[in-house]
Amino acid sequence: MKVHYLEIVSHDVDAVCNAYEAAHGVEFSAPDELLGGARTCRLLDGTTVGVRGPLRETEDPVVRPYWLVNDIESAVSRIEAQGAKIAMHPMEIPGKGKFAIYIIGSNDHGLWQL
Repeated sequence: MKVHYLEIVSHDVDAVCNAYEAAHGVEFSAPDELLGGARTCRLLDGTTVGVRGPLRETEDPVVRPYWLVNDIESAVSRIEAQGAKIAMHPMEIPGKGKFAIYIIGSNDHGLWQL
């Protein structure tokens, strides 16, 4: 298992990015509109951390890992059969791959296919 993208939804994006920059000596990008306005930082192992604000009034702050998979359609079918609620069916982001979001055990999780 490999986390491809770690998404942090926060009401104070700049404060979160500033804290990570200060603690870890990293630098976050300007907002990336393809990732919902997330400011991103690439880690040494290739994982991307993205911090963004809520995209809708009902979206709560959350930390959501997106696990890298080879076949997102198949993975979504298998986790749905295990009782997961699919919050976002696989969707392509041009030049970045496909992602999906599911909820199980009261936690948000994500999948990512390159």
